[in-house]
Formats: sequence, C-alpha cells, structure tokens
Amino acid sequence: MAMQITDASYDAIMAEGKPVIIDFWATWCGPCQMVGPIIDEIAEEYNGRIIVGKIDVDANQDIPLRFGVRNIPTILFFNKEGEVVKKLVGAQNKATLKEEAEKLL
Repeated sequence: MAMQITDASYDAIMAEGKPVIIDFWATWCGPCQMVGPIIDEIAEEYNGRIIVGKIDVDANQDIPLRFGVRNIPTILFFNKEGEVVKKLVGAQNKATLKEEAEKLL
C-alpha cells in the first residue's frame, strides 16, 4: 500500500535517499480512483527499493503548488537525489508506471 504523504512529511521522505513516486490525487477525482489501486500495487512490488506515496491535493496544497500540479492525477517520479525525472498527467496503466519505476532503479 502506498504511504500517505503530507506537506509536513514530504521533506523527511525525500531525505531518505531513495527513488520516490508520488501520486497527486483527490477523493472526488474519478481517474484518480482508477489509478489508486495500481499505485498501491506498484508500492507492494517495489517495497524497499522505491518509496511510493500519495498526496491528497485538497488536504495538502504546498507540495502540489511547489511542483506546479494543476491537473490530477499527476504522478511524479524522483531520482535518489530528489529531482523530478518524469511527470505523467492523467490516468496511466500499470505497464507505463512499471516502465517508469524501472528507470529509477
């Protein structure tokens, strides 16, 4: 299961020095509800190798603003140095997410 990331916990998570995938979502977003279970599967499959989390954009507005997230779902892929290396906007399938996750390793 993907971890819940908040504005307050973001910096500590990024400081762990692992690749990170963050799904920016909201409860009212239909495509987000479709992507959510896939994100949870990715979190299970890459447990220990990649940190996979979700940020609720309604409850946490600082981090989405920092990265210019205007549409959801938006999925950001960060390398070990905390730099965004890929940004996917809109519903994505599992194969696409796994392909991008593999590039982080």
